[in-house]
Amino acid sequence: MISPYLRRGLAAGLLAGLLAGLFAFFVGEPLLDRAIALEESHAHGSAGHGAEDEVFGRTTQKAGLFFATGLSGTFLGGLFGMAFAFLRGRMGQSSDWGRSLSLSAAIFAGFALIPFIKYPANPPTVGDPETIGARTTAYFALVGLSLLAVLAAWYAAKLLRDRGVSQPARQIAVGIGLVILFSVLFVTLPASADPGDFPAGLLWDFRISSLGTQVVLWTGLGVVFGALCERANRKQAPL
Repeated sequence: MISPYLRRGLAAGLLAGLLAGLFAFFVGEPLLDRAIALEESHAHGSAGHGAEDEVFGRTTQKAGLFFATGLSGTFLGGLFGMAFAFLRGRMGQSSDWGRSLSLSAAIFAGFALIPFIKYPANPPTVGDPETIGARTTAYFALVGLSLLAVLAAWYAAKLLRDRGVSQPARQIAVGIGLVILFSVLFVTLPASADPGDFPAGLLWDFRISSLGTQVVLWTGLGVVFGALCERANRKQAPL
C-alpha cells in the first residue's frame, strides 16, 4: 500500500516545490538582490576592494531556483507519502484530506516554523563566515529535534485520548510540554548570527519571504496530496 502514496507524494511534492519556487522567485529573489547589492556597495567603499567573484552568477542561480525547489519538493513529497502511508491508520481524522492537511501542518511546524523562531533565515551576507559550519550544524540539530518533539507530542496526545482524557485537557498538557521542551532547546543551542548593521527592514522582509516559501511548499504539498488521495478514494468507492 505504500507505492500509491509514494507516487502521490512525489507528484504533489514536485508541484508544491515549483509553486514554492515561483513564490521565492517573485518575492524572495528581489530582496536577495538588494542584500547582495548592499554588500557589494560596502565592499567597494571599504579599502577599495571589490567583492569576491561568485562561482555561479545571479542569472544562473535564478535559473536553477526552480530546479532546486522542484527537486527538493519531490524528495520531501516522497518522504511525506511514505510517512502518510505509515501513519494513516493511526491518525484521528475521518478523511485522507484531513489527514494530509494535519500531517503537512505538523511537519511544517517541526521542519520550518520552530527552527525559524530560533534561527530565522539570513541573507548570505549576514554573519561571520568562520562560524557558518557551527551555525549550520546547530540549525539542522534543531530541525531534527523539533520533528522528534512534534512526533512525541502527537503520540502523547494519542495516548491521552486512548485513556479517556478530554480534548481540552490533553491539548493543554501537550502544549505545556512542548513549550517547556522548546524553551530548554532554545536556551541550550547557540545563538543565531548577529546581523550587525544590516538594515532591519530588509532583513525581516527577507526572513518573512523565506518562511513564506516554506508555507507555500507545505501547504501545497498537503493540499495536492490530499486532493489526489480523495480522487483515488472516489474511484475506488463502489457505485
